[in-house]
Parts: sequence; C-alpha cells; structure tokens
Amino acid sequence: MSKQYLTLHTIDNAHPVEIFSLALTPSQLISCSGASSLKVHSTAETDFPLAQSIDGAHKIGCHHLAASRDGTRLVSVGFGGEVKVWSSVAGGVWVADEGVGGATGGKGDTKRKVSEIWAAALSSDGEYLAGTTLDGHIKVWHLDGTGEDSKVSQIRDLETKGSFGMCIDLSADGSLTASGHQNGNVYIFLNETGRMIHSLSGLVLPVRAVTFSPGGKLLAAAGDSRVIQLYETSSGEQVATLTGHTSWITSLDWSHTGEFLLSSSLDGKVKVWSIERRACVATHSESDVAIWSAKWLPKVGATAEKFVTANAKGRITFYREATGG
Repeated sequence: MSKQYLTLHTIDNAHPVEIFSLALTPSQLISCSGASSLKVHSTAETDFPLAQSIDGAHKIGCHHLAASRDGTRLVSVGFGGEVKVWSSVAGGVWVADEGVGGATGGKGDTKRKVSEIWAAALSSDGEYLAGTTLDGHIKVWHLDGTGEDSKVSQIRDLETKGSFGMCIDLSADGSLTASGHQNGNVYIFLNETGRMIHSLSGLVLPVRAVTFSPGGKLLAAAGDSRVIQLYETSSGEQVATLTGHTSWITSLDWSHTGEFLLSSSLDGKVKVWSIERRACVATHSESDVAIWSAKWLPKVGATAEKFVTANAKGRITFYREATGG
C-alpha cells in the first residue's frame, strides 16, 4: 500500500543559495546554506514563520547542522572549518556558546575547543557532541554551560582506517556512535568503552548519511552508491538493501516510530520507505534540482505525519500525509 503526501507550505528563497542541511527541535526548523546566515523557522505555526535569522554565523557558508532532540543545543559547521555551538534561551532564541566552538587553535587549545570536524551529531540532551575528521577520527566532547559560561572537554578520540569521515550519528539512548566514510565503510562504536564493535561494508562508494532507528536496533546508511543499506546494530548483519534513487543519496531520517525512513537525493526526489515491507511507499519529485536534506517534523498529538525538504535553489517545502489533520 502506498502513502500519499500533499504539499503543505513552501518557502521560496529561504536562502539566497543552495541549502545544505536542516535540523529540527520540538518547535523549530533550522537551515543553513552556502550563504552566511542560519535561518530559524517556527514549526508550531501553520505558516512556518521566520523566528530568527542568525546573520554572519559562517562567513563562507555552512554545510552541517545538528540539534539535540530536546531542543536545547545546536551545532553548525562552516566551510571555513569553524564549528559553532548554540544554546536555546528564553523564547527559543539561539545564542552562541562563546567558550566552545572555534577554528583550529594551537595544540594546547584544541582539547578545549570543538574544532577540525566535518560532520557533527549531538546527544539527545545536548551534553555530548561527536564529530568526524578528514583523517577518519571520531572525536567526542562534553559540553557544559551556555553562552559565555560554556566550557568543553574532549573525552574521546576514536580511530578508524584513515578515510574522510563524511557523516555521523548518535543513538537516541547515547550508547552507540556510527560514522560513514569516503571509502564506503561504516563503523559502529560502543560509547561506554570507545570500542569499535562493527566495521560494515556493502556501500563501496562515499557514505553521506548514517542514522540509527529510534530504538537503536537498526542503522541505515547511504550515499554515492544510490542504495540504502539497513544493518542490525547488535550483530552488524546487513538485513536489507533499498533501491530506487538514481543519484547520490544525501540524507536519511527515521520517523518517530521507526516505521518509515525518509531519503533525499541529488536526483531531485524524496522517498518514504516502509521498514516492515522493505519497500518505497511514496516518492515526491520536486524537480531536477538536488535535494540536500529531508527531515520528519516531530509528531504532535494525532496530527498527520509531516516532513520537510531543502533544495539547491534555496527553497524549503513542507509536506503532510494525505490522511489525518
């Protein structure tokens, strides 16, 4: 059985150039692009109004965003190599944690600053930040305090096989870290010990997205191979291959129940996959414009499922399931 999604709202020119990443909190959507500003839209109102524009956040643009599930913290990584950590204060306004982010510092400074990473992930409570490096390391920091009182300490530096780390995710319970690499490898680490428990193959080409299911039992990975691989996190066994995209897959996101997986691609399509049926149940062809990110909106009460996409023309589009409110 297929599912149908209707266009709910479109924000044309949300950014003046292509949008590379989206992050969601319980009430906000944050987006970044090749321009210097981060944009914050409210998802609590039906017209998704602009709530905040963080101007000049990244001088030459931003390529990765990550938000904690509780909506307290946000991290943004810029093309200039700088990493910024933000805290949500009264009224949902984001302020920079001045003592945390930074560009590269001297040797003695790097442990006290979050720097030199490409992709980033935050724990559910925003206390831990994990990032990948160009030489395949996975670094983990503990974040403490907000604003000018913020402090950071590096607690882990995990090694892989030296390939550029392109994507990363932390499981919802904080027990596992997964990373995807340019050489097609995917690794799963046990956070308590820092031990690599699985080295997963099957994608060969660069991996651009890894994401744990809500319960942490499955890991989805995808990238330039144009297929999505599903792995069991306990055994490392590959349990499914989802095919249908005709170009690089740029993002993956699980629905809150773990029943569905959302994928976006440079082919201009967004797909919804049923995990139970291991099949695509909906495809939206926005255009031939690349889609760099797609995310489910947090489900509120009995309302219909909604997701949001961001494309290379600076447009953000919201969709809702055809049934329900």
